[in-house]
Amino acid sequence: MSSVIYPVTNLKTVEHLNIARGEGIYVYDDAGNQYLEGLAGLWCSALGYGNEELIDAITEQLKTLSYSHMFGGRTHQSAIDLADKLAQMVPIDNARIFFSNSGSEANDSQMKMLRYYFNVIGKPEKKKIIALDRGYHGVTLASAALTGLPVMHTHFDIPTEALGILRADCPHYYRYRNESETESEFVERMINNLEKLILDAGPETIAAYIAEPVMGAGGVVVAANGYFEAVQALLRKYDIMFWADEVICGFGRTGDVFGSTTMSIKPQLISLAKQLSSAYIPISAAVIPGEMYQAMVEPSAEVGVFGHGYTYTGHPVASTAALKALEIYERDNLYAHAAKTGAYMQNRLREFSEHPLVGEVRGVGLIGAVELVACKKTGKAFADGRVGAFAQRACQDNGLLLRAVAGSSVAFCPPLIITEQQIDEMIEKFSLALEATLDFTKQENLLIQ
Repeated sequence: MSSVIYPVTNLKTVEHLNIARGEGIYVYDDAGNQYLEGLAGLWCSALGYGNEELIDAITEQLKTLSYSHMFGGRTHQSAIDLADKLAQMVPIDNARIFFSNSGSEANDSQMKMLRYYFNVIGKPEKKKIIALDRGYHGVTLASAALTGLPVMHTHFDIPTEALGILRADCPHYYRYRNESETESEFVERMINNLEKLILDAGPETIAAYIAEPVMGAGGVVVAANGYFEAVQALLRKYDIMFWADEVICGFGRTGDVFGSTTMSIKPQLISLAKQLSSAYIPISAAVIPGEMYQAMVEPSAEVGVFGHGYTYTGHPVASTAALKALEIYERDNLYAHAAKTGAYMQNRLREFSEHPLVGEVRGVGLIGAVELVACKKTGKAFADGRVGAFAQRACQDNGLLLRAVAGSSVAFCPPLIITEQQIDEMIEKFSLALEATLDFTKQENLLIQ
């Protein structure tokens, strides 16, 4: 065992797969075994591995200006160009962009800027944030409080209540519907519960509602039909901002540039990361509306500085990587490609719907999940994560890297460059793993008839 402390890992079972190199949508371990990277690393390697054009842009920037900070008004052109490019792309008026290094930091920065903004406009009580059960928004102390996954809280003493986080229902119809409840009735119940949460907390104390257009780590949950439209109407009623966490969905994952477009969301705040640079260099962005930025200008002058920032904010190499990735996405029509291949992948995944181990197949574009259940008739979940863990390992044994999320949902999120033929390969490998998993559940008597 090495000296590394591994992230999001069972610390008793570390170092079971050592990835040595990557090429296209494939990676290879230190023994030379090939794996199809079915989760784009961690939802992020849009262009796959070894893109020479992107590598050349990064290399040239390293030679020209390997680092420069942005404190005290110091700047460089690559960060300026990237901010201007993103401001043109996002569905937010007169957008302003704050750069950091990860989705967690982008969301942490959003929380700080929301507090700053409402303090300086004379609404210091407006600090609370509504976040969804099973939503994932990061692991810094503040972003972990937004995250609605218990494993990210256990033993850490996350100050959820102190930070004013309100937890709303997960809008997953399959998992949380009542018996005989229609989808529209489910949405009505979710919205009634949300309104009660708002009224009980006091609308004047709530700054924002945060949600992923499609949940990732929480199980690739696609919200019930009509849910987001109803949420936005409710937020407008009570003057609460919609904050879209586009860290996973942004830049083509759902078949549109942003997941918000796919899900008919018109956000006031957006967080970006992952595919922003195709994960070649860490970078993220917190996007706020111009009026919010303008409100902070004079108060920062009174203090002397806007007291937030990172050593690597707007790093020139990361900014260049992101600019080149965005150029490639647009030039090569990868958003349209993702919509086409995404529809193909969704159809192929739905071929597993009748499998005795599968409760639900869901997704949109090039992100999807197959949920494994103990009882197909009732949808009863497995008691723990053993089946999901077995399925993940069975995929690996068949040359496919996927991830079990939310217990026993197997997530699919391949690089945007994947072809239909490669999707067929991915489905074939998963089919073999699924049959092995079915045998395991029978041997362990885990199925309920």
